[in-house]
Amino acid sequence: MNRILYLIKLLKDQFLKITMAGEKYARHVGVEVGENCRILTTTFGSEPWLIKIGNKVTITSGVRIVTHDGSTWLFEDEKGRRELFRRVEIGNNVFIGFNSIILPGVKIEDNVVIAAGSVVTKSVPKGSIIGGNPARIIGSYESYKNKVLSTYISREEMDFSEPYRDRVLKALTKDFKPFMVKNDS
Repeated sequence: MNRILYLIKLLKDQFLKITMAGEKYARHVGVEVGENCRILTTTFGSEPWLIKIGNKVTITSGVRIVTHDGSTWLFEDEKGRRELFRRVEIGNNVFIGFNSIILPGVKIEDNVVIAAGSVVTKSVPKGSIIGGNPARIIGSYESYKNKVLSTYISREEMDFSEPYRDRVLKALTKDFKPFMVKNDS
C-alpha cells in the first residue's frame, strides 16, 4: 500500500509541475517567493521550505537549488549517519542562468547575475557577476548594467507589429565574441 501511495504522490507532483506556473509551483512546495519573479525551474530539492527568493528574481530552466549535503551518507558511527541541512537565500534583482547549481548554505545578495552553467559553492556579494565551476566573480553588476543600457536594443526600438522572428533578426548583433587565448601562467 505504501508503494501505491508513493506512486500517487509522484504522479500528483509531476502533474503539478506541468500545470502550475513556476512561481506558483515554488510556493506550493514551500519556497518563500517575493514579487515580480520569473521561475522557470521546478527543482528545489527535498527541503524547499529552506529556500527564500527575493523580488524581481529570474531563475531559468535547469537551475537546481540544493539544501542538504548528500555526501554525509558516507559517514556513520555508533550515533548513526550524519546529516547537514542549510538554507539558501536569494536577494532582490537576481538572474540565475540556465543549468546553474546553487549549493547548500549559499546566500546570494542583491543585484547579482549568475552565468549559465555555474556551480555556486560560496555566498555571492551584492553587485557581482559570477560564473564558472566553481563560480567566481567575473565582473561587476554596474559595469554590465551600463553596457546593456548603452549598447543593447531597447523594447521601444523594436517593432512589435512584426513577427517575432523578424524582430529578432533586425535586433541581431552581427559580430561574434573574441576568440579565447591560451593563458600560459
